[in-house]
Amino acid sequence: MKTELVDIQKTPDVRGIDINQVGVCDLTYPIVVLDRDNQRQNATASISMSVNLPHHFKGTHMSRFLQVLAKHKGEVTLRTLPAILQELRQRLDAEAAHIEVEFTYFLLRTAPVSGLKAPMDYRCTFIGESNGKADDFILRVAVPVSTLCPCSKMISDYGAHNQRGYVTMSVRMNRDAQGGWDMVWIEELIAVAEKSASAPIYPLLKRTDERFVTMQAYDNPVFVEDVVRNVAALLRDDPRIAWFEVRTVNHESIHNHSAFAVVTMDRR
Repeated sequence: MKTELVDIQKTPDVRGIDINQVGVCDLTYPIVVLDRDNQRQNATASISMSVNLPHHFKGTHMSRFLQVLAKHKGEVTLRTLPAILQELRQRLDAEAAHIEVEFTYFLLRTAPVSGLKAPMDYRCTFIGESNGKADDFILRVAVPVSTLCPCSKMISDYGAHNQRGYVTMSVRMNRDAQGGWDMVWIEELIAVAEKSASAPIYPLLKRTDERFVTMQAYDNPVFVEDVVRNVAALLRDDPRIAWFEVRTVNHESIHNHSAFAVVTMDRR
C-alpha cells in the first residue's frame, strides 16, 4: 500500500497557459447575512469561488475552497469577505481570488391600507475580488416594481397599460475612515428602486390595498427610461457610493417583448 499520496495538482504543466479563474461553482450553501432590522438573516446561497492559476501548475486544490468557507461558518458580509478572499489566495498560492454569492433575501412588507404583513423575496448578489494590490466589492440587488406607461395614460380615454418591472442595481462603495467599505443596506436599495417606479410590489394585498396601489401607479406614470434615471439620480447623490450600474427591465403587458434601459456611472 502507498504510504504517501502524490499531490498531482502541484506537478508541472508544460503547455505555458495561465488560467484566469479556476474553482468551484453552483455550490449550494447555507449562509448568514446582515439584516438591518434583525441584525442577521439565514439564507441559502449559490456560490462561485475561484483563483488564478499560473501556467506552471497543473491544477488547484478544490477542497480548500470549501475549507475556507466552512471556517467562517457561512457568514458572508462586508466584514468577512476580505478575509475569505485573502485566505483563498494564501491557501491556494494564488495572486488573485474571486467570489460570487447569490442568495434570496426576505423582507417583511406591510400592505399600505390593511396593514397586513408578509415576507417578500429579493435576489441579491455579493461579488468580491482580491488581487493582492486591492480589494473590490459589489452589492447587487434586483427589485420588482410596478410601472404605468405615461404615453398610454395620455392617449387613452380611460385607463392605461402597466407592467411589472425589475430594477437591478449593482453598487461599489467608497472606503470609510477605517479603510473598510461604507455600509449600504439591501433595504436602502430596495427603497430607492420602489421610489423610482410607479408603485411598489407587495406579497399580500386585500381589495383596499389593491385599490390604493392601482391608483398610486396611475398617479405616477413612468417610462423605463424614467425609472433608470430616477434610480441613477438617487445613487449619484449618495456619498457612500463610488460606482454603480442600474438596469431596468419592463415586462410589457401589451407587447410580446420587454423594454430595458441601463445607466452606469463612476463617481471616483
